[in-house]
Amino acid sequence: PMQQQKRQPELVEGNLPVFVFPTELIFYADDQSTHKQVLTLYNPYEFALKFKVLCTTPNKYVVVDATGAVKPQCCVDIVIRHRDVRASYYGVIDKFRLQVSEQSQRKALGKKEIIATLLPSAKEQQQQKEEEEKQIKEHLAESVFFEQTLCQP
Repeated sequence: PMQQQKRQPELVEGNLPVFVFPTELIFYADDQSTHKQVLTLYNPYEFALKFKVLCTTPNKYVVVDATGAVKPQCCVDIVIRHRDVRASYYGVIDKFRLQVSEQSQRKALGKKEIIATLLPSAKEQQQQKEEEEKQIKEHLAESVFFEQTLCQP
């Protein structure tokens, strides 16, 4: 029995890497299809994991199956719905914490934070991104121009 116990890796509290995708959720007020999103929790380990989803603002979200289990080398989808879409929440960053523990143990072996943001519009976001890219390109063009003019003897 001693030998067997040695082979078992020591599971230190809070140290187990947690694999979840994505690690950031963006909800768009004007796009209903984004009001429901899915987190996928992967369990690459040889043992089953229990999980629990905590949130800094539980009144704003519905987490379908906020607790559950993942079999070894499997994954599970956790559905998160934004249920309070209003302008005063735009840009506010909320956090979810996904805690995992081994089936037989009470202590959390690992945790991962996921951030969630509500934005007014996917379209606006797209325009903003394009605007930023344009500025960066112009800026690059300028700096290249400066370098060329500087190099002239």
